[in-house]
Amino acid sequence: MNNSFHVINKRKIKAAIVGCGRISNTHFKSLEKHKDKIELVSICEIRRKKLNDYEKKYGVNGYLDLSKMLENESLDLAILCTPSGLHAEQAEICAKNKVNVLTEKPMATNWKDGLRMVKACEDAKVRLLIVKQNRMNSTLKLLKRAIDENRFGKINLVHLNVFWSRPQEYYDQADWRGTWKYDGGAFMNQASHYVDLLQWLIGPIDKVHSLMSTSRKIEVEDTGVLNIRWRSGTLGSMSVTMLTFPKNLEASISILGDNGTARIGGVAVNEIQEWKFNKPKQYDKNIKDLNYETSSVYGFGHSLYYQNVIEVLRGEKEPETDGREGLKSLEILIAAYLSFKQNKIISLPLDC
Repeated sequence: MNNSFHVINKRKIKAAIVGCGRISNTHFKSLEKHKDKIELVSICEIRRKKLNDYEKKYGVNGYLDLSKMLENESLDLAILCTPSGLHAEQAEICAKNKVNVLTEKPMATNWKDGLRMVKACEDAKVRLLIVKQNRMNSTLKLLKRAIDENRFGKINLVHLNVFWSRPQEYYDQADWRGTWKYDGGAFMNQASHYVDLLQWLIGPIDKVHSLMSTSRKIEVEDTGVLNIRWRSGTLGSMSVTMLTFPKNLEASISILGDNGTARIGGVAVNEIQEWKFNKPKQYDKNIKDLNYETSSVYGFGHSLYYQNVIEVLRGEKEPETDGREGLKSLEILIAAYLSFKQNKIISLPLDC
């Protein structure tokens, strides 16, 4: 265990949510589920009416300014639910105030900002934790286990689909949506967690090549395809679109190996649809028990992820996904955008 971080083990962890947009409600609910160990003490939101509403709802102090909140409140953790392009600056402010940072995906919208966040938090000796809730899904944990046990043998092909729907009204909800600076496109924003699966499940990536297009009235892509070669020699691809009619259709991953085939599908990788291996194992009999119903593309991983956050801040475990782990998927995203803009294959690691 790293002993350079402050450990909170004799009281509740004091947390604040920064930004009360769409994803924040998932965090409010996760805090409520773990209220015996972590408590919400303040909220920061730049929209006065929304701030007032949430102040009344949760009975905590509200602030329009992040720096003011950090000055006035004794916080252990700041939870960033703000537009992605603001994460780097806000993480730096929190780090300077010796407050640990938990940030939604993507951790940043460009490579330099991601590096800034890691450096600021490491220099201040505070935690930088990146939400990757899909890793907590029961279906994907089983898939990870099968890979780690080498049940597939040589993995020959991997493919991911993210076929979701984001109508123009979604982007029109806020002026930052669909911008390069604050949001990023379908890969960077909506499919970010699935890009993370490329390296978490399969391993380090050697090369990527992408094509992207835009149909909505936005700056960024709403559709794209990505070809991948892993350092192991495995080939794969990823297809992403926010133009699915009439609603979210699927988010899936298929893995084809010499000794096994698996497909995890559903709207949010919540259904084991194919699970065949040359050598069965006892737990294969119970795979259907891991499937779950969800109408939300977020799944149910946030609450499970918070369990690790609490254990980390209490000095009991190491992070599932810290800043440096977050950089791995950010690097793939940046490489995908560079490939499209430069019309060439991009090799990893990046040298920029």
